[in-house]
Amino acid sequence: MSAQPLTPPPSIPVTELSPDLLARARARAGRGSVMQALIDLSGASPEDMRDRVASRLGVPALRSADLNSLAMNLGSIRFSEALSRSVAVAEDAGGGRIAVVADPYDLALQDWLAAALHDRFELCLATRDDITAALARFEDSQRASAGLLDENAQAGSSAAEVLSLARIADDSSPVVRVVNSTLYDALKQGASDIHLESVPAGMQVKYRVDGVMVRIGQIAGADTAEQVISRIKVLAELDIAERRVPQDGRFKVAYAGRDIDLRVSVMPSVHGEDAVLRVLDKEHLTEELQALTLESLGFDDIARAAMRKLAAEPYGMLLVTGPTGSGKTTSLYATIGEINHGLDKIITIEDPVEYQLPGVLQIPVNEKKGLTFARGLRSVLRHDPDKIMVGEIRDGETAEIAVQAALTGHLVLTTVHANNVFDVIGRFLHMGVDPYNLVSALNGIVAQRLLRLNCRHCAVPQVPDAALLEESGLAGLIGAGGYDFRAGTGCGHCRGTGYKGRRAIAELLVLDDELRELIVTRAPMRQLKEAARARGTRTLREAGLALVANGETSLAELNRVTFVV
Repeated sequence: MSAQPLTPPPSIPVTELSPDLLARARARAGRGSVMQALIDLSGASPEDMRDRVASRLGVPALRSADLNSLAMNLGSIRFSEALSRSVAVAEDAGGGRIAVVADPYDLALQDWLAAALHDRFELCLATRDDITAALARFEDSQRASAGLLDENAQAGSSAAEVLSLARIADDSSPVVRVVNSTLYDALKQGASDIHLESVPAGMQVKYRVDGVMVRIGQIAGADTAEQVISRIKVLAELDIAERRVPQDGRFKVAYAGRDIDLRVSVMPSVHGEDAVLRVLDKEHLTEELQALTLESLGFDDIARAAMRKLAAEPYGMLLVTGPTGSGKTTSLYATIGEINHGLDKIITIEDPVEYQLPGVLQIPVNEKKGLTFARGLRSVLRHDPDKIMVGEIRDGETAEIAVQAALTGHLVLTTVHANNVFDVIGRFLHMGVDPYNLVSALNGIVAQRLLRLNCRHCAVPQVPDAALLEESGLAGLIGAGGYDFRAGTGCGHCRGTGYKGRRAIAELLVLDDELRELIVTRAPMRQLKEAARARGTRTLREAGLALVANGETSLAELNRVTFVV
């Protein structure tokens, strides 16, 4: 299957904003953005081009902090129009009107502003992302004040960036351009999933970025929404006439010089059909894997030392647990990368194989052909392995074989879905694993979560209100705890979210004879937890509070990810 091209033309490095460059940008842009064409041709960053153009035209260049300080007042301009045209209208300290645009060469936009505002205004220049972030903050404040925090906001409103139909103009069909530009924008923003959700007015587009759903825009019209789903089905080689049952498929796109796999799930809904596209950028992930370590994932010193010790054992089982999307597989890959010295036979069985590990035999599960985790694991044991990674333990048969493998001299690294390190034990016992065999095989359990980090470009000191402190169990502890509360205000770098990047936190349970005896005798959970804490086990909440105290993440983010004990 050939990949759909999404690669933009190569940039032409230049050192100054020359008349020749401007002429080429105008010719290339056509009816599109001259500013974007300048950025694409020059290879300059949006911020650098903003400053160069502002200096050339003699207009103020506004940065994210400048936009934050403005009093936004769109007046008669609808929010959806401001978002689609990348324009923000505000008032300065003296009450004068300011129009902030992303493309000062768009004269039609300036004429439209003059007609819409009915008075004089000062033209200012900012990047598209900074304008989008400012509009997102304005939208959130308006909804909060009006009590309209719902998912059915007016068509075209967005907490991030409206779909750019001008990015890819090679295809004549508007639907093809919508799909291509959505894919291009999602890949550019590092989204892990693309959600296309049918609504009565058309379709909402959302990305999952850093594990959180972000609304991007809305495609108007039920007919257009239906055509978008049909286009996705064509790309994934699905039945476009079937709309009553779920369908799964996949296709590839070419982006930034590499092929990217997209897994497609189409689901019928009351308003039509929804589609979710999972992004599997294997080449990029494999490149990142070369430098993937437990340090790069953000584990603290205590967690790293314990995980390395458990992974260095000659046999036994290391379990990593957590919900979907908590980074369990990535942590196991980082662990394997650190212990892969070429002296051991390492085999993995996964569904699917997400990263390519040099020197490791990786087996993909294929349930349609009968290759399940259990069957694959049995076969792996006959392949003379030293260390085995099982992508996920889903049933009692796989659990029993994995335990037996750990008892017969192999180091088994695997994952299982559970809320914390203590729930894992109950999960295995529920699957019918003998408790004595389980504790004999088990070396340790790691429960992990991913916390979004405050954007370093816009994070500022921000003390939570008393209600949030009380809700978080921190009332009365602030003075003694020395907390440095910080939160992001939202900027172009973080698309207005206030967060950029994620970091892993861990809860570890390292088994010893006393803990094993408590598990075998089925001691009360309270007694097991007390014994674990006496041995230094720190909860996920405590690990996250350490990041909050250092100002690395916000208290609201910690409450989103972990339970308040």
